[in-house]
Amino acid sequence: MPIRLQDVLNHPTLTAADPLIRAGAGNAARTQLRWIHSSEILDIAPLLDGGELLLTGGEALALASEERRVTYIRQLAERGVAALAIETGVALPSLPSSMVSAAEAAGLPLIELRKVVPFVSVMQAINSSLVSESVSQLRQADEASHAMAVELAHGGSLDRILAVLAGITHAEVTLASLTGATLASAAPAHDAADAAGDTGVTGPTAESAPTPEDHARLIHIDVPVRGILAAQLLLRVPPGEDENLARTAGKRSVDILALAMLQRMSPGLREVAGAALIRAIDSGSQPWRLQQLASAAGIPVSAPLVAVVVRSEISQQLRASVEQHLARVARSHATYVDNAELLAVASLAGEASEASRQVLLAGLMELPAMAGTLAAVGPLVAGIADAPWSVAEAKLTLELANSPRHSGHGSDGGHGPVIDAEVFAVERLAVQALDPDQRRNFVRRQLGALLDHDAQRNSRLLDTLATWLDCGCNTAHAARELHLERQSMHQRLRRIFELCGGDPRDTGRLAALHLAARLARLA
Repeated sequence: MPIRLQDVLNHPTLTAADPLIRAGAGNAARTQLRWIHSSEILDIAPLLDGGELLLTGGEALALASEERRVTYIRQLAERGVAALAIETGVALPSLPSSMVSAAEAAGLPLIELRKVVPFVSVMQAINSSLVSESVSQLRQADEASHAMAVELAHGGSLDRILAVLAGITHAEVTLASLTGATLASAAPAHDAADAAGDTGVTGPTAESAPTPEDHARLIHIDVPVRGILAAQLLLRVPPGEDENLARTAGKRSVDILALAMLQRMSPGLREVAGAALIRAIDSGSQPWRLQQLASAAGIPVSAPLVAVVVRSEISQQLRASVEQHLARVARSHATYVDNAELLAVASLAGEASEASRQVLLAGLMELPAMAGTLAAVGPLVAGIADAPWSVAEAKLTLELANSPRHSGHGSDGGHGPVIDAEVFAVERLAVQALDPDQRRNFVRRQLGALLDHDAQRNSRLLDTLATWLDCGCNTAHAARELHLERQSMHQRLRRIFELCGGDPRDTGRLAALHLAARLARLA
């Protein structure tokens, strides 16, 4: 019988901690536990399997920023952690409201432990009971894996193989590609019968469709093929069923499903080759190796292409949206997710390839899923052999755009979630060709008096000059960008010209001043 969160909170070792559920109280009674774990590490989520009650002290969270605390909650929820219990005290007197709100939004039970208890004692007392439960789950999971292997050996379809898993776990099971397409699915036998009913209806109706009130638990399990992520197994576990059995059986079935995909869906291995290609590009493999992998991934070796780099805590979830956009605008493409980084290359039409790149860039900017991320589109290159350079330049662009003092380019003095690497071409060249002392000395020689003025008066003449130059010396345009009256803009420019030795438009110094203003942002 599954052990639930409420049962554990009522255990003597935890009642001594005076626990108080601060978020997700409605889920506590039905939340099932697989294990109890303790850790003070904020980056613990990737090391967990899901179903854990995580115990943590408040020291690390007390020192973390609000953003990091919220990210911590979201990462645990996405990983499928059952609940989080935080000990409050001297270091962390109470749970921050931002964490409580984030946990409530994510449906993650958040518990405040208002008294100190030894976590080791809690884990020893309760995990012993969980071990007994897990032995039974492992036995059933092994039976499911064996039955799936028998079905595979007899030539059963992916749907029939998944039906074995659905029957044992009583869950709706779906195998989906990385782009979100359903490869196969199955439901428990009684669900299938209920869906058909006595009227001959063969699909779900409006009355039989699941509703949010069902509170079904959705479990995600990665399915790699030959070491490369190729699909996801999704198990929708109804209320009252054993979530830990579903998770364990799903994990035990991964190898069977990978073998079935290899045997029955060989065209889908193009995705696997594409992921291998991106890894080779990112590691700087030899051109001949890139050409081999590109051919296997369906990417022409001599066609123009660009790299895309996305950095986000939810890169895996973003992958489907990015892939769908690339499928619309590119001849072919490949993607790969490595922790919080999504890497992609897109092959473009040979004619008007720069125009195609702009379409790709504009489309990424408009994707709702990109909100809250930071992404860069690398320079256009002539073929797969130069793809590593485009990836490297896109990554460098992200570092420059995210540097502490760089305000970027744009109407608000900042940048959006998607950045064109070519906008940072000057900065990319400078940081690679000049050492920091050379850049600093050049900026000082060109803009020393203006920098001193800003430092002494706490003014922002450097930003005004940089914006004016970025706007092509168009004073009216720059005033709009800076939200200034035109008269105020003219007054600032007069002061800037005095400090810089005159109006640069009548001299050969315009390019030097523009370069210095942009390099000053990197100081």
